[in-house]
Amino acid sequence: QVQLVESGGGLVQPGGSLRLSCTYSGIRDSRTIALMGWSHQAPGQQRESVAIITAAGSTNYASSVKGRFSISRDNAKNTVYLQMNNLKPEDTGVYYCASTIGSSKYWGQGTQVTVSS
Repeated sequence: QVQLVESGGGLVQPGGSLRLSCTYSGIRDSRTIALMGWSHQAPGQQRESVAIITAAGSTNYASSVKGRFSISRDNAKNTVYLQMNNLKPEDTGVYYCASTIGSSKYWGQGTQVTVSS
């Protein structure tokens, strides 16, 4: 059973930084993971993808976070990271990790990020 567990959320002031982690388990061969990514759901809004990383290591970002967020993966640790810098109040919300394996997509339960002074 594939499981994704996010961590690293919290309260941070505008302009601050956080690093989110997503540790996955239940995947026999990490090479079968086509994509891993992070999505953001602001209060009262739909969930939106903010960053993805492919099996080959290519990355893509939403325009709202480009230049501020960075996604990376460590296959040896079964972990994907989202480094978030220069955080803004509009970055507040729940951040979800997702993994695409074949035709299936798996989600974590999310971690709350609040950007406020």
